[in-house]
Amino acid sequence: MERHVRADLPVIERRRKSPLGKRAAPYLLAAPASLWLLVFFLVPLVTMLSLSVQTCDPFTLACRLTWHVGIFGQTLSQFHVQLVRSIVYGGVATVIDLAVGFPFAYWVAFYGGSKKSFFLLMLLLPFFVSFVIRTLAWRFILSDQGIVLGTLKSLHLLPQNSHVLATGTAVVAGIAYNFLPFTALPLYVALERIDPRVLEAARGLYANRITVFVKVVVPLAVPGIFAAFLLTFVPAVGDFVNASILGGTSNTMIGNVIQNTFLINSDYPTASALSAILMVAMLIGIFAYGKLLGSRTIEEYI
Repeated sequence: MERHVRADLPVIERRRKSPLGKRAAPYLLAAPASLWLLVFFLVPLVTMLSLSVQTCDPFTLACRLTWHVGIFGQTLSQFHVQLVRSIVYGGVATVIDLAVGFPFAYWVAFYGGSKKSFFLLMLLLPFFVSFVIRTLAWRFILSDQGIVLGTLKSLHLLPQNSHVLATGTAVVAGIAYNFLPFTALPLYVALERIDPRVLEAARGLYANRITVFVKVVVPLAVPGIFAAFLLTFVPAVGDFVNASILGGTSNTMIGNVIQNTFLINSDYPTASALSAILMVAMLIGIFAYGKLLGSRTIEEYI
């Protein structure tokens, strides 16, 4: 017993005599990220919440704190259609990305072999181009006489007056296309970490491929599915570029309303209130989704 105590004494003494720099090293390493979050997240968030309860002069744009909380109910009743439309469009686009991205990630993870990096690069290569340019290209593809509709019309598979642009379908298609990598990459990471020996053990217990996929692969990929949903749904709901380029006046999303209210109408309290309502709505949806899946931590999958 005395030998163990004596053996531990040098370690304890070294810990006591450790320089201040070593003890402060974790805090110093976290300082840049903490400063980044403080400047570019917490400060804008507090400013937005503060503006939402202020009253601003429309001519001088001078604002004063009046705690006008009724603006949340007013803006919600005025723009609830755009908010619901944004959630629906973002949710549908996320489901489409999950349906497309999961088979791709599954095939690359288990059958890609030595060319996994090449397949992932091919997925990301189109996204080296500007977001706006890709959306404009999507507009040319979906135009009435474009490569898709024009070909189908020339083959008499579609009537000549059919169109896709300025519809919700075009907006959802653009959102799903632009955010596909945000879905596929977390799914690939989750599937890549599945030990092949687990699948072999399941097959050794006489489970067929469908049973292995449903009972083994999908449960182990749940953290990746949650991360893919989170990384896709959040920016998809707040997107305004696809609705501006591919949609019409009847397909306005909440992001378009916030943009116009901020930059054109200079109505900062209303725009801030809309942003706060959108943030709360998405947080509620995300927590409900996570509770439904029973997902574990997703920090290592993001």
